[in-house]
Amino acid sequence: MAAKLPVLVLSLACVTAAPAAQADVYVVVNAANPVRALAQKEVMDIFMGRSRAFPGGEFARTLDLPREDPARTAFYTALTGLTPPQISSYWSRLMFSGRTMPPQQTGSETAMVDALRRDPGAIGYLAQEPADKGLRVVLVLKEGH
Repeated sequence: MAAKLPVLVLSLACVTAAPAAQADVYVVVNAANPVRALAQKEVMDIFMGRSRAFPGGEFARTLDLPREDPARTAFYTALTGLTPPQISSYWSRLMFSGRTMPPQQTGSETAMVDALRRDPGAIGYLAQEPADKGLRVVLVLKEGH
């Protein structure tokens, strides 16, 4: 038993010292966009096709990352609590009914940043806070909350 105690203590120390892997997701718009901040419900309405405009009435062009991108999973989980298959099913139903189309998919975060920089009406999300002064964070989503 005495020989197992150091291993047990070391294992316990590693478990308690390692925080749960949680990452913030940054909802971002072009710096020229008049929107300064958005509530989570407003972002959810825009990204889930319930609204096509920012609160001020300007058209919102939603941008999305590829389905396999971990930042996409983190974004939708933090925003809606839904898993990627649930999000896909949701959009399949809406598209079949002809009510609306899903966000425009970009090829990568770099492509999303480029699209956001070019379009003042675009809204997207990033896994890291953007250093680009041409972009503005309007909401930070805490993963797991």
